[in-house]
Amino acid sequence: MITTEMKEVLVHYNEGLTLYKDRKFKEALDSFKKGLELIPDDGPCLMYIKRCKEFIEVPPPVDWDGVYIMKTK
Repeated sequence: MITTEMKEVLVHYNEGLTLYKDRKFKEALDSFKKGLELIPDDGPCLMYIKRCKEFIEVPPPVDWDGVYIMKTK
């Protein structure tokens, strides 16, 4: 059974993912952080927060297709 909190996290996560794919990394970061306010250890939100911070600092190339390339294993 999915909890009310998880449903709310999914709303913020999906919003963040849409913004992320649109290269709106600061706005996406805010959405993922709202998800963490509800479930602080949410793995997907934590992962995308890290990626957003990286892309805010060093944006992806202009022809970026939304795929994240890991730099370390």
